[in-house]
Amino acid sequence: MRSIKSRMARALATALLAGAGLQALPASALGLMQAYQAALANDPTFRQAIEDAAAGRENRIIGRAALLPNVSASYTANKNYADLVQRTASGMRVPSEPEYISRVANLQVRQPLFSLDAYARYKQGAAQTDYSEELFRLRTHEMILRVVGAYLDALYAREQVRLSTVQRDMYAEQRAVNDRLFAKGEGTKTDMLETQARLDLAEAQLLEAQDNAQTALATLSGIVGQGVDGLGELGDNFRLAPLSEGGFEQWRKLALENNPDLASQAFAIEAARQEVNKSKAGHYPRIDLVASVSKNDAETLNTYTQESKNRAIGIQVSVPLYAGGQVSAITRQSVAGLEKARAEYQVKSDKIMVELRKQYAAVVSSAARIQALDKAVSSAKLLVKATEQSIKGGVRINLDLLNAQQTLYTSQRDQAQARYNYLLSLLRLRAAAGTLGENDVRDIAAYFR
Repeated sequence: MRSIKSRMARALATALLAGAGLQALPASALGLMQAYQAALANDPTFRQAIEDAAAGRENRIIGRAALLPNVSASYTANKNYADLVQRTASGMRVPSEPEYISRVANLQVRQPLFSLDAYARYKQGAAQTDYSEELFRLRTHEMILRVVGAYLDALYAREQVRLSTVQRDMYAEQRAVNDRLFAKGEGTKTDMLETQARLDLAEAQLLEAQDNAQTALATLSGIVGQGVDGLGELGDNFRLAPLSEGGFEQWRKLALENNPDLASQAFAIEAARQEVNKSKAGHYPRIDLVASVSKNDAETLNTYTQESKNRAIGIQVSVPLYAGGQVSAITRQSVAGLEKARAEYQVKSDKIMVELRKQYAAVVSSAARIQALDKAVSSAKLLVKATEQSIKGGVRINLDLLNAQQTLYTSQRDQAQARYNYLLSLLRLRAAAGTLGENDVRDIAAYFR
């Protein structure tokens, strides 16, 4: 009986320790940097952000156009049928029915000299373009977090499948051993029922883990725009990245200076301020330099036998007097919009500070948790080996080995989760600080092989 139990312990421990280790990287595995590059080209949400940014860049040109010369040209040609009655010197009426073609060509150049509306449109267009650029930077950060988060979720889901499979196989092997022992009269019914109950639970957990893995891969595939057959593996030496000196206050300073959400809202405030100026422009005069050239051929009935060319240059002043209170109402609306934009800045600032503190704490706590779980996994492996030796000596029983194996399985699962959470929290911290970029993705990718 002791010999059979010894073989059982060795088989189960070997299965657990080997199966929970790193597997070979598939030849077609998708690396993290490959996933990031694919997402840049294929993620539909990011493509939408690209087009939004392209449209937003045009606001600068649209606003600047209000300050530049406006050139217009017109040409009119009409076939005229007239009834004309002329009087002679003696007072006689001489009727005629002239038919002629009138042609009028005109070219006009208008250059604003003073226009509060035009200047406000120019400043607003620049602010709107800067807003769209910062918004695109924010969307880029979100894309990075989305693709890295989906990649790590898929890795963790695969880890769950692998550990669940090892656990299921371990219990299946132990059930077979218990059946043989019971058939020889050396085992107990309790051992058989105990192992069967754990095997049934392991089967259910494996099915759930497989479903989660398929869902995670499908999510990642949707982001990268291609099928994903394999993923990378964490390297053997998982290192903790040192945080910058200065603690949370240093990260807070970075966020206030670089966070794209705050920067975009600052430009939104500027755009709202210029909207107020545009509204106030309804009370201000406008001065334009106007130059024109016109050529007329039979323009009117009186001159249908004449051709003329006229050149003019001058100043045009437009002074608004009264618009029924519309300008004042629009101005009040714009002022309310400006105050709203300022309030939204404060809301976003508070929210970002909360997120920054949350992710900073997550990085610090995850680092400590990883160190503790590394020790827990090492201790659990030693416990499995020690329990195996104790079974050989008849000191330990079946239940002790099951508990030791379960402890190792749980520790390895928690270790994987803690490592993935640490990497994602590190990126989220940099995103909240506004410093996230491709180099950060490359740094995270270096953890995998």
